[in-house]
Amino acid sequence: MSEFALFLLSLFSIVNPFSAIPVFAGLTVGMPTRERSKITRQSGFAVFVILTMSYLTGQGLLRFFSISVDSLRVAGGLLILGMAWAMLQAKTSATKQTPEEAEEAMDRESIGVVPIAMPLLAGPGSISLMIIAAGDTDGFWNHALVLLSAFLVALSAWLILQAAGPIARALGKTGMNIATRLMGLILAAMAIEFITSGLGEIFPAWKGV
Repeated sequence: MSEFALFLLSLFSIVNPFSAIPVFAGLTVGMPTRERSKITRQSGFAVFVILTMSYLTGQGLLRFFSISVDSLRVAGGLLILGMAWAMLQAKTSATKQTPEEAEEAMDRESIGVVPIAMPLLAGPGSISLMIIAAGDTDGFWNHALVLLSAFLVALSAWLILQAAGPIARALGKTGMNIATRLMGLILAAMAIEFITSGLGEIFPAWKGV
């Protein structure tokens, strides 16, 4: 159960729904409440679908391209470390959304899916984590717990975006920055674990084996 809680916390930290609040508020300014609610539902559902599909098909893609899980651990760890570094500075990582994507999003009708759900919420970091988890998980109930984590994170993203206005007003810019930095610290530690674990398997002599 502790592993489930740790994975859930890690996935939530990478998805980081709080980081999407400013973008969501900017893209939906002036929209009726009903339309904003529709977009939040789209985002939550899309996040769950993206994470689930990554978990179910990721290992097949790795085999197709002859990529080992350990190599993905190192690459994913570096990617997550970059995101964590940006979060520690209270910034949005470019791996989540580039300025060009943000500008293009203003012209999109389905902003709940692109760019909010992907890449802003379910971006490369969370997709990498789901693929790595698929390679490390055995047993029906363990697989079910991973998918439950994806559902809970998607549900939390929907709830947080639904309450984006009150949350932004309550926390303020300083509160949002503190929350982002705390999640960034968690991600940095997790990224180091991924990198050292992957390198240890690729170069077993480093572990004294």
